[in-house]
Amino acid sequence: MRIERFEDIEAWQPVESLKVERLARELTHKVYDLTKKAKFDRDFGLKGQIQDAAGSSQRVQRFKVRG
Repeated sequence: MRIERFEDIEAWQPVESLKVERLARELTHKVYDLTKKAKFDRDFGLKGQIQDAAGSSQRVQRFKVRG
């Protein structure tokens, strides 16, 4: 599946609440794993922004489901 907008990410699709939270958590873990690699590790600003965005997506999912 090609992702062109953030809404295309599976975690943003309207599905049952537990699945959404699980997907958001998995996405966050994958992003953190990717940003631990050498190319990201040298650019602290970019690394932090990417990790913050991943964490934010997880918090947004919780708010959308529970809020």
